[in-house]
Amino acid sequence: MTDSSSPVAAQAPRELPLIDLSADPFALFETWMHDAEKTEINDPNAMVLATASPDGRPSSRIVLLKGMDRRGFVFYTNAHSRKGNELARNPHVALLFHWKSLRRQIRIEGAVSPVSTEEADAYFASRSRVSRLGAIASDQSRPLADRAVFEARLHEAEARYPDGPIPRPENWTGYRVKPEYFEFWNERPFRLHDRAVWSAHEGGWNVTRLYP
Repeated sequence: MTDSSSPVAAQAPRELPLIDLSADPFALFETWMHDAEKTEINDPNAMVLATASPDGRPSSRIVLLKGMDRRGFVFYTNAHSRKGNELARNPHVALLFHWKSLRRQIRIEGAVSPVSTEEADAYFASRSRVSRLGAIASDQSRPLADRAVFEARLHEAEARYPDGPIPRPENWTGYRVKPEYFEFWNERPFRLHDRAVWSAHEGGWNVTRLYP
């Protein structure tokens, strides 16, 4: 802890408590997510998903966390999209949650595996009707000559399924990231941030604090 009599402490605003290194990383994630759900106006479950091609070219985008338990962190997408194609060839990914209002972020690294058919069906059925039709109409990440083409395909899907169940496209599914690495970050004054890492090791976790 910083000496309260030091010049740094005298100028510092109120600090977040230091990260508890004895915490379980899944439980700590849930605590921080619950805090974010109380303060973040839009999509507290938004996360950056970074993938890479087999030759190491990275790409990133925002996706939404749609499930989390000790098996991992789940998101859904079109398997024929750029990220889907990269995941098929290189399953290693990185996730980043950043909550500016809380002055916190969490980094997670691990490998993906597909969710079960039952999980994908259940989540697809929970989406709004238009979102489900959009998943059928969209060739995600592929060139689109004119927006009108996509809208026409959406109308065709609406006509095909005027009511009743809408089947999940085979190429629309979910992925589960099994974490091998957690890094929790607290903003602290003067960029003297608090960082703590949990790295998977022989069925448990190695835990350490990092320099800012």
